[in-house]
Amino acid sequence: MIVKEYQHVPAEDVTMPGAEAVTIRWLLGKDSPAPNFYLRLFEVQPGGHSPYHTHAMEHEIFILEGQGRINAKGVQYAVSAGSFALVEPNEEHQFENMGKSVLKFLCVIPIER
Repeated sequence: MIVKEYQHVPAEDVTMPGAEAVTIRWLLGKDSPAPNFYLRLFEVQPGGHSPYHTHAMEHEIFILEGQGRINAKGVQYAVSAGSFALVEPNEEHQFENMGKSVLKFLCVIPIER
């Protein structure tokens, strides 16, 4: 079993082209014994956003704090604390902070084998 405080996991800048003011914490990642899923915490600063991108894996998202939107193929979904979303495989998406405080969300992805 692994039990930790998220603050003890270092925040890393998201360096993917198109990312602006976003960090990621790999709460359960490649260094964990998790057999099926990775758990990540994203923190998007006010005015920041992830790149508009796609990939082959699904994402399960839960918004912890802040206000933002998820942009997907011309559709914008407003999200705030308590919102959740499923980003399907190969679905174009972007997370954008629209508020005045940090947008924090958990993101679960399957481990690619």
